[in-house]
Amino acid sequence: MTEQVIRKMRSDARANRDRILEVARAAFEEVGLDVSMREIARRAEVGAATLYRRFPTKEALIMEAFAEQMTVCSAIVDEGIAAGDPWEGFCLVIEELMAVHALDRGFTAAFLAQFPEPAAFGAARDRTVRALLHLISRAKESGELRADFVLEDIIMAMMANGGIRADSRAATVAASRRFAALMIQSFRARPAPSPLPPAARLSLTLALGRQRPPRAPQRRPRGRATGARG
Repeated sequence: MTEQVIRKMRSDARANRDRILEVARAAFEEVGLDVSMREIARRAEVGAATLYRRFPTKEALIMEAFAEQMTVCSAIVDEGIAAGDPWEGFCLVIEELMAVHALDRGFTAAFLAQFPEPAAFGAARDRTVRALLHLISRAKESGELRADFVLEDIIMAMMANGGIRADSRAATVAASRRFAALMIQSFRARPAPSPLPPAARLSLTLALGRQRPPRAPQRRPRGRATGARG
């Protein structure tokens, strides 16, 4: 086998892998994490054996599909912890995490999912959560974060944030920024209302999932039925 053929095979393998990951991210966002591996293989136009050879489990596929987003989230939390003011660090983390998750609902689903094995994606997620808990503790000690705040409050905010629908990525981020500002004001121990970021123009049709209005029932014309006797 010549070196040129080997390079061609490696190039094709990389192209297949990249296509699988791109298709998987889109499928996870559209359908959710319940989408089957067979369906992902079909959409990527590869055989199921090819998919499983590269990603033996769905968790392995999820880990690779959202590795970059997880790295970004970990860096955001680290930046918040490094901030001199714990409250400012906490606010930065809420704003930036929501912006990341608003742009990728598939990643939000993966981040909040429970995996059977603690390795890989689940372990990276858990390290980020532990760092976030440390930041929460520091923000409470500063007296700025309300004492009854819990991690589940961030989870609820992320779930709500994942429901944002807008016509563009810029509008989605703008809406997420405003929502994060509202959440931060509610999380503060001594609420002090401050101006919110500009509101994004959101489509009611997008918010409702492009649902069509129900059709009005058709009324039958009055008259003698066919075949009726006079």
